[in-house]
Amino acid sequence: MAIFWTPLRYSERQALGLRARKQLPRSEHARLTISECPQDPLELLRASMRDRVAHLIPLKYERMAASPFGFFRGAVPIMAADLSCHPHTGLITQICGDAHVLNLGAFAALDGRLVFDINDFDETIRGPFEYDVKRLAASLILAGREAGIKRGARHGAVLHFLRQYRTWMHRFAAMPVLELARYQIHRLAEMEPMPAILAQAERSTPLKILRTLTEPDATGPGSALQRRGPAPRRPDAAALARVFRSGPPLLERLPSREADAVLAALGPYVQTLQPERQHFLQQYRPQDVAFKVVGTGSVGLRDYVIYCEGPGCQHGSDPLFLQIKQEAVSAYARYLPESSRHSHQGHRVVEGQRAMQLTSDPFLGYTTLEGRDYLVRQLSDHKASLDLDHLTAASLLGYADLCGEVLSRGHARAGDPVAMAAYLGSSDRFDQAVLSFARSYADKTEHDWKLLRGSNLLRSFRSGPGPKKMAASTP
Repeated sequence: MAIFWTPLRYSERQALGLRARKQLPRSEHARLTISECPQDPLELLRASMRDRVAHLIPLKYERMAASPFGFFRGAVPIMAADLSCHPHTGLITQICGDAHVLNLGAFAALDGRLVFDINDFDETIRGPFEYDVKRLAASLILAGREAGIKRGARHGAVLHFLRQYRTWMHRFAAMPVLELARYQIHRLAEMEPMPAILAQAERSTPLKILRTLTEPDATGPGSALQRRGPAPRRPDAAALARVFRSGPPLLERLPSREADAVLAALGPYVQTLQPERQHFLQQYRPQDVAFKVVGTGSVGLRDYVIYCEGPGCQHGSDPLFLQIKQEAVSAYARYLPESSRHSHQGHRVVEGQRAMQLTSDPFLGYTTLEGRDYLVRQLSDHKASLDLDHLTAASLLGYADLCGEVLSRGHARAGDPVAMAAYLGSSDRFDQAVLSFARSYADKTEHDWKLLRGSNLLRSFRSGPGPKKMAASTP
C-alpha cells in the first residue's frame, strides 16, 4: 500500500536530537555576545513601526518606557535579531515567537471549560524550539525583578520552568501520538497563582465586557448600524440599543464609511470558519464598530472591534465581541526565510495558534481589509493572565511550573518531541545554560530600556492621522 509520507523511526528521531548537540552543544545556550549583534536596537524598533498608525506610536514607546518588562513586551524585533546572531539547534517546531509570562493565560473553550495555554501568536512561525524557551526564561527574570522578588527566588523559578519543560518533553516523547494531541492539564486550580487567574477569567464574561465597553444609545431604537439603512429589525425592543463608549485614543467609534469597510471584511472571514461555526456566527447581527488600542507590541497596528447581538428578545442579552486585528510579518521571518511560507499573515497566525493550542477560539479566522492582513477572533472571552502587581516568590515559582508544561506541550504538538527530548537529555546542562542566558538578556533589556528612555523616540511623533483614517501609516 502506497503512502504519501515515510515517518522516521523512533531511533532515527532520537539520532536527530543527539546530532543537534554537535551543531550546538547545550552549554552554548549560555552565550550572549552583544558584539556579534551589530544592529542598533532603537533602529530595529523604529523600522518595526512602518505602516503603523502614526499618532499612536508615541503611546507604544511610552508603554515600553514604563519598565524594563514593558520594554521587553514590545521588543520582539530586537530579540529576534539578537537570537539570529547566534547558532541554533536546527530542531524546528511551531514557536509562539513572543513567549513571555503575560502571553500565557486562561480563556474559555467552546464547551465552556476554562483552559490555560499560550494565548498570543502575533509572532508565531516555524523556528528553533529554544527561541521560545529563552524568551520565556528572560521574561521570568524581568517579571521577578519588577515585582521585587529576590535574586535566588527568580533564578529558582527559571530553573524550575526549564526542568519542567525538559521533564514534560520526555513524557510527551513517550506518549502515543493521539494521547499527546488531546493531552490536557488538570492541575490548574492546585497551585499559585492559578486560583486568582481562574477567578478573574470567570468574571471576564461577555456581559461584563458589554458593560465596560458599551453604553445605551439614547438616539433611538435599533442599532446604530441599522438606523443608517432600512427600518430597525425590532423597533419594539424593550431596551435601548447599545454602542461603544468612545474614549480616544484607546477606544473610538468609527463613522459610517470606515465601519462599513470593516463589516465588509467579515464576508471573506466567514469562509475561513468551519461550517457549523459559520452557522453560529451568522445568528449574530453587528451593532457597532470601533477602533481599539491593545497590548504593547501591537500598539499602532490597526485593531477593530465589532459588537454583535444574538437573537435574544432584548438588547444586550446575548453579546458577542469580535476583534479584527492587523497582523504584520513575524519579526523572525527575515532570519528564518525557510519558515516564512505564508503570504497572508492572518492565516499564519491562525495556523500557528491551532498547531500549538489544545483548543482554540471557535471564531478564530482571518481576512483582508484595504490590502492589509488581519486576524479575527473573540475579544476577551473569559480571558485572564498573571497580575504582576501581586506577584510573590511562591506564585512566580508556581507559574513557572505551569509555563514549563504548557510551552513543552505546544512545542511537542507541533514538532518532534523525541528529537527535542534527546537533545535536552536528562541532566540540567541545558537548564543552567539558559538560566545564564536569561540573566544576561534581562540585563541587556534593561540597558536597551535606558537607551529608549534617553532617546528622542518618545518625542519623535507628535501628530498624525487619527484612528478613523484606516489607511494612515507612518512616514
